[in-house]
Amino acid sequence: MLKTHPFIRLAYQAIETYLTTGQIIAPPHPLPVELAEPGAVFVSLHLADGRLRGCRGTTTPTQPNLAEAIIHTAIASAIDDPRFPPMTAAELPGLQVKVDVLSPMEPVTDLSQLDEKIYGVFIQSGYRRALLLPDIPSVDSVPRQLELVRLKAGLSPTEPAELFRFTVTRYQEEG
Repeated sequence: MLKTHPFIRLAYQAIETYLTTGQIIAPPHPLPVELAEPGAVFVSLHLADGRLRGCRGTTTPTQPNLAEAIIHTAIASAIDDPRFPPMTAAELPGLQVKVDVLSPMEPVTDLSQLDEKIYGVFIQSGYRRALLLPDIPSVDSVPRQLELVRLKAGLSPTEPAELFRFTVTRYQEEG
């Protein structure tokens, strides 16, 4: 399948190489300027029928550059999402890859600062924390977004927690 955007190609190549050889690819050389800075990234994988197959990411930069973050996060999405068994190479045909590059987190002091289509949310209370990306088709309101992120973090609806928002630059295949 044609992977048109460089971020999507890099993520797919990282997954394909890891699943077929067990090797982690090196970042492109020379490193393109858009991949040179550190960044927080999420990689979401969907099967050809649209079902989620894996999603992993970071809330802050964890690698020296975005290229390495995409490579490591893509592999983690394929083999280390606790909701799914590790992917196999047989699942590569038809795999849809989405890369979200996150903006820095901003504290939310009022719920009017949220919009489920524009902002993702990150919630934390002690060691419990969770993140929900923006513009998820099944999330049609801020209350639903907050309900899901609280559920994901294991927090009750009224339990005190810190709430943050962020935007994403989303890269995905057209189709």
